[in-house]
Amino acid sequence: QRKNPFSSDDRLASKPAHTHRGDPTYGRPPEGSRTEQRGKDAHSHVGREVEELCLIIRRTGKVGEDGHVSVTFGQLFETYVTISNKVVGILLRARKHGLVHFEGEMLWQGKDDDVVITLL
Repeated sequence: QRKNPFSSDDRLASKPAHTHRGDPTYGRPPEGSRTEQRGKDAHSHVGREVEELCLIIRRTGKVGEDGHVSVTFGQLFETYVTISNKVVGILLRARKHGLVHFEGEMLWQGKDDDVVITLL
């Protein structure tokens, strides 16, 4: 539907029905919308959690011979879980941004407690 018959918002009628993959607005909420603002707020919140995780690794880890701070997943999990229950997701995000390194795709409590996480 190009226009929602239950809405009095006329700007919906002027929008194209679909965007295509090559379009820069593809997969993005309309500019200035509340959805866009919620996305920005969520991105900012996750960024702060990643920063906090890096500070905790720096505080609880040990400096290795290479000068990088490292901590085991078990030790980090015990420390960080009291702050946030999303420790694995935040670790994955930090690795995606090149802030930490660890072996494996996913970390599991108990099984991967001895995996070393290095702050880069």
